Amino acid sequence: MGVVTHEYDTPADVPPTRLFKAMTLDFHNLFPKIVDSIHGVVFIEGSGGPGTIKKMTIIEGQVDAIDEAAYVYNFSIIGGTALADTLEKVSFESKLVEGSNGGSIRKVHVQFFTKGNATFSEEEVKANQAKVEGLVKLVEGYLLANPDY
Repeated sequence: MGVVTHEYDTPADVPPTRLFKAMTLDFHNLFPKIVDSIHGVVFIEGSGGPGTIKKMTIIEGQVDAIDEAAYVYNFSIIGGTALADTLEKVSFESKLVEGSNGGSIRKVHVQFFTKGNATFSEEEVKANQAKVEGLVKLVEGYLLANPDY
């Protein structure tokens, strides 16, 4: 098994408290409303904390760590149609920090664990980053349009 590591930051125009709530604590309620390909999120094991296994229509993932006070959320994709055949899993370590003008910066450290001698190209890494950044922007748009959320 090989490991490909990538790090990136995604700015958002909402404070960390709101973005963390939407993308972490209330993910299972919000994402089915705003992401067409996610029809529902079911807790297979646990209640949302570390060790929880969530199943969505497109991925199966596991919560690795959560720290509300520090805005840290670590999650692994361990199955589903969104996981490439060449990957065993993808692990995300994310932390929200204060950005400029009251916004946030989502700092992400991601590891792609390949199966056997499989490789994961730079193009695949960048495509994954674009998808994740798109989700952050989707949540940001929802929060800006719904200030009472």
